[in-house]
Amino acid sequence: MSMIVDRRDLDFLLFELFGVEALLAHPRFAAYDRDAVRQMLDTAQQIAQDRFLPIAAEVDANEPAFVDGKVAMPAGTGAALAAYAGAGFFALPFADAAGGLQAPWFLHTAVSGMFTCANTAVTNYAFLTIAAANLLSAFGDDTLKRTYLPKMLAGEWFGTMCLSEPQAGSSLADIRTTATLGEDGLYRIRGNKMWISGGEQEISGNIVHMVLAKIPGGPAGTKGISLFLVPKRRVDADGAAGELNNIALAGLNHKMGQRGTTNCLLNFGEGGETLGHLIGEPHRGIEYMFHMMNEARIGVGHASTMAALAGYLYSAKYAKTRAQGRRIDNRDPASPPVPIIEHADIRRMLMAQKAAVEGAQALCLYCATLVDRLATEDDKAAREGIAALLGLLTPVVKSWPSEHCLEANKWAIQILGGYGYTRDYPLERLYRDNRLNHIHEGTFGIQGMDLLGRKVGGDGGATLARFIETMRETAAEASGDEALAGEADRLAAGLDALALTTQALIDCVDPARRLANATIYLDAFGHVVIAWMWLRQALAARKAMDAAALSEADERFYAGKLAACRYFLRYELPLAAARLELARALDTTCLDAEPDLFG
Repeated sequence: MSMIVDRRDLDFLLFELFGVEALLAHPRFAAYDRDAVRQMLDTAQQIAQDRFLPIAAEVDANEPAFVDGKVAMPAGTGAALAAYAGAGFFALPFADAAGGLQAPWFLHTAVSGMFTCANTAVTNYAFLTIAAANLLSAFGDDTLKRTYLPKMLAGEWFGTMCLSEPQAGSSLADIRTTATLGEDGLYRIRGNKMWISGGEQEISGNIVHMVLAKIPGGPAGTKGISLFLVPKRRVDADGAAGELNNIALAGLNHKMGQRGTTNCLLNFGEGGETLGHLIGEPHRGIEYMFHMMNEARIGVGHASTMAALAGYLYSAKYAKTRAQGRRIDNRDPASPPVPIIEHADIRRMLMAQKAAVEGAQALCLYCATLVDRLATEDDKAAREGIAALLGLLTPVVKSWPSEHCLEANKWAIQILGGYGYTRDYPLERLYRDNRLNHIHEGTFGIQGMDLLGRKVGGDGGATLARFIETMRETAAEASGDEALAGEADRLAAGLDALALTTQALIDCVDPARRLANATIYLDAFGHVVIAWMWLRQALAARKAMDAAALSEADERFYAGKLAACRYFLRYELPLAAARLELARALDTTCLDAEPDLFG
């Protein structure tokens, strides 16, 4: 039994639920069929299990250290990433023309998930590099792409994203880093960046920083922010990394989790000129960076899902082998103890994990297929509709797993009892690693304001209305199945509440009051979407069970899908009703609380 992936569930989601073979039929993905996808997943699983998983505890215990102005870390980190690069995984999602393998995004997501499940901290270096390379590929000029992309796609040079600053945090309008144009056409970057994951290391031959900065004289606030490619080492005309570019490592931040990833305070232009290249047009940096961040938000949501999957797999295995206590109907103290999975509350905690993990996994892969549909759709109106739906779901796919898959990690620890809190098992590390996903690429609160203020409010709820109708179609289909009719009614009621609440919020003209409970609205929104995902899975399971004679293993698998669907729509979805009612009432309890009430 693998501790980093459930391949049966992955096959179900990709081929039975989402029918990705229709995407593979497109000429863009001509090199891939079902067998090729499975072979790629086999390779990823082998490398993740052999090279990433065995060093996960080591890189957590021996986090990067600031030694003589450089970063020291376990040698296994570089060796693992070299294996990742050797398999071509840095290049996997990029177009042939860019030197990539032109794989579908759903395959890249599934491959990356195995590595994240095995060792989030080491996988972060690849995750950030791929995101930075994607940004460069989308908006960089031909010269920059020719110079930097081949090295990044080969895994020889790594990448980062440099947004936050010590005084600004998430408020990007307040950044102070400047970029002054020189006579040579390059910009002189000066300022400080904080919380930069992967910002310094001695593994790769160069580090390609994507830096937000303001050109003097530009517009105020976020409208004056531009995007720059700033290498750790300057690159000569032949494409070789040369002298240092005066980016000083001012210190390492030591976080509670993902400790194997460097997290840095960087000073630009402190000891000499730091040269940077403008990407795209001036003052469009936020627009460009959000291209990278939206991709990263899907990745963070999936990383949270995979951390919870690891906890679920470990705790399920433990529950089946740990003997303790007796069944509630057995009073004989002389009888042997039973595995703890025989106890109902253990099964409740396992079911809570299964429902969160497999529901979130379905949402992540669904969003990945939307990325692929965008890449293969020629009709302009259809593309706009797909892009709008993906934009609507991006804050949800980032934040719902970050909240509720973290909760799943909590249940995994609880199942192991005292052992769950020790380093004898990876559960406490997985929890610490996953806790960081709550803040990565935008906090829960920021995602709530993005969903309600921009994605729902931006078009007056039109995209959401279309999406609700899509979810209603699933409920209507399920209502014709006696075994799912009750769950279909529950989803329909949740959709009614979501539509009613959304209209009340859109109608509120006071922005402070409208957004006061945006996070509550986001959480309830996510519950409704995950309920839809579960009903879709249940429908697919029912069809498979009716279609042919099944093996005992498949019967158990599909029965598990039906049980988890019932659990989520009966135990979890009702929680959304209370949150939607609160948001619909435009409650101002928190908004009205005076600052001096606290502390």
